[in-house]
Amino acid sequence: MKADPRRRAPDAYPASLTLETRFGDMDVNGHLNNVAFARLFEETRVRFNRSGPAAPTAGERRSSFVVAHVAIDYLAEGNYPAPVTIGYAIARIGSSSFTVAMAAFQDGNCIALCDSVLVHRDPASGPAPIPPPLRERLEGLALRG
Repeated sequence: MKADPRRRAPDAYPASLTLETRFGDMDVNGHLNNVAFARLFEETRVRFNRSGPAAPTAGERRSSFVVAHVAIDYLAEGNYPAPVTIGYAIARIGSSSFTVAMAAFQDGNCIALCDSVLVHRDPASGPAPIPPPLRERLEGLALRG
């Protein structure tokens, strides 16, 4: 994740979301703590899956996902009260899972990277192939560059 230079460039992400930091996000040194980074990445991932570009269209059944893996690389200190912009892209699409690539930017600097593997599932039977309409939307969110 850290080795790919595209990951640190805001324009590599086809979608983004700016979130406010909270006073309670700070650690004893006055920097954003690791739980705050996880919350910011989670909030972005959930918003895009529920109502953003990856969300179902009218009349389409909402997909169900299980988070199989999350990895965060902390690159620099984040600070309160500056907002954080999270870039969102799709790094990989498999038959029943996909990897969301995200980066946190504050004051123009990349301060953290996150990869999340999501498994598409059928509530009744478990892992299931990604439906073609969802696959098409995910392909439109591919990491650029």
